[in-house]
Amino acid sequence: MKTRAVKAIIKKDIMAIGSNVQIWLPMLLIPIIFSLVLPGVLIIPARFYELTTIGNMDTILKLLDNLPPGALREITLSFDTVNKKMIYFAVNYLFAPFFLIIPLMAASVIGANSFAGEKERKTMESLLFAPVALPSLFWAKILSAFLPAFFLTILCSLLYGLMVNLTAYPLFHALIFPQPNWLILLFWVTPALSLGAVFVNVLISAKVKGFQEAYQLGGLVILPVLVLFVGQITGLLLVNTVFLWWLGASLWLIDLIFIKRVGERLNRDKLFASQVL
Repeated sequence: MKTRAVKAIIKKDIMAIGSNVQIWLPMLLIPIIFSLVLPGVLIIPARFYELTTIGNMDTILKLLDNLPPGALREITLSFDTVNKKMIYFAVNYLFAPFFLIIPLMAASVIGANSFAGEKERKTMESLLFAPVALPSLFWAKILSAFLPAFFLTILCSLLYGLMVNLTAYPLFHALIFPQPNWLILLFWVTPALSLGAVFVNVLISAKVKGFQEAYQLGGLVILPVLVLFVGQITGLLLVNTVFLWWLGASLWLIDLIFIKRVGERLNRDKLFASQVL
């Protein structure tokens, strides 16, 4: 009975997401840009022109010159042209933080809609009166946001990989994506990051009155990843495999703390009271 109830709530929430353009449009638009437009804009011109003559590439060139010793430096600098070095470094390392933003954005949008959407649709009371234990209800809301966010990230990564390899193959005559750091990113860091973002956004959604308020507050979880991206592009930090292992471990530890304390944060009385804030 518990499993059927959880599955029913997840199915209902995912169908609600699909029927609301306010939710799914921003969740898809930017990931598609990251996955298809970003690598294409870099790689396609590189097949016909020197990248150093197009725009300001000084930042990437400086990063290449100052790469720390290790596999990243050896592989990147082994290519015979500047174009190949820049493309390999950008698609495999420089753009990696973008794929941390994708699950955060999706988790923020869907998680913000979890309880806040029920309040706006006037279905919160019937949900709370349903014969479903509060932990089961909460986990149904968590999974209904986590699963689409995670699968969207995997889908975007596949699209990104296809775009990178199709456009770069005439230049490299080999498949250059994915590298081991991407596998760690997708299957170790991304699930932990998505789950943590969902926890935060569902808790916020349970406490506020409407979707817009929940989305604005929950969107703050993207800020640490933006800091990470700034560190990556300025050379202060490179998202390599060692860093990703430690980042994922830290995020999973935070998730375990959330799981342990979640029962203290939600109860039916508080959820009823939040409707009249």
